[in-house]
Amino acid sequence: MTELPTYQDILRAADKIAPYAIQTPVKSWAIIDDLVGVSLFFKCENFQKMGAFKFRGACNAVMSLTDEEAFRGVATHSSGNHAAAVALAAKLRGIHALIVTPKTTSEFKTNNIKKYGGKIVFCEPTLASRETTLAKIIEKTGHVEIHSYNDPHIIAGQGTAALELLEEVSDLDLVLVPVGGGGLLSGTALTVNGLSPVTKVIGTEPAGADDAYRSFREGRIIPSVNPKTICDGLLTSLGTRTFAIIQTHVHDIVRVSEEKIIKAMRLIYEKTDMLIEPSSAVPLGALLEKKIDTTGKRIGIILSGGNIDPEKLSLKG
Repeated sequence: MTELPTYQDILRAADKIAPYAIQTPVKSWAIIDDLVGVSLFFKCENFQKMGAFKFRGACNAVMSLTDEEAFRGVATHSSGNHAAAVALAAKLRGIHALIVTPKTTSEFKTNNIKKYGGKIVFCEPTLASRETTLAKIIEKTGHVEIHSYNDPHIIAGQGTAALELLEEVSDLDLVLVPVGGGGLLSGTALTVNGLSPVTKVIGTEPAGADDAYRSFREGRIIPSVNPKTICDGLLTSLGTRTFAIIQTHVHDIVRVSEEKIIKAMRLIYEKTDMLIEPSSAVPLGALLEKKIDTTGKRIGIILSGGNIDPEKLSLKG
């Protein structure tokens, strides 16, 4: 694969992960359409294996390893869904997975990693500690790093969610996606550009963690510094690969208040009985906040996941 993945890479990823990933449902609820005033189609990645879209990218990356690479095992640093996704993908391939995670990571999250067979190495709760700990492990053991978003195979794998959405629902005007490191947004943008170029892709981001919004407007990566949001899955800065794709194929990125993110979570729960992660609620929050012109539009929303730490669950707003 080249430095940047292409639409063809996403098609190949779809074939590669097909034996392992779930083709998640696309759902619509008239009661939500009436409240928001548009036609919404939700791609429910909360029903994906390990409860999030992250399995798609991790599965594609792990299954794309050569036999020699796979024999060495894989390693990554993560405190969230990517960690569990890599552990599960490695388990399915029958190889070893080491996960570097901060010692402050909740028991809920570490139990998810262990459930799928990942071996945890704890580090200090800083990005520098995560990166240096992982680098030392890789130097010592020879494990192959699986980056959480700035990797061509990860991006291509994440793009398969939008591929399934567009194959099931035609004539979408917009596709809304949450953005953190940009793996899902960039993969979605490549898919939409390849399959339905007239459809616009819009990234949605918490106002308290708006580095992607600012990067998009300034034309350079502005790192995330001290983000403050309930969306713990959207705290990461954009990567060089994800940013390059986003610059080319994403129409806009909008910011969403915490109030509307929580309101969107509550709306989904009250009207559908589904609990979704705060990160998943940001696109619907953008519509509730009227950040996007939606008049007469058909809109696809990727619900990125449903893994909620019970200790942090709050639908107050």
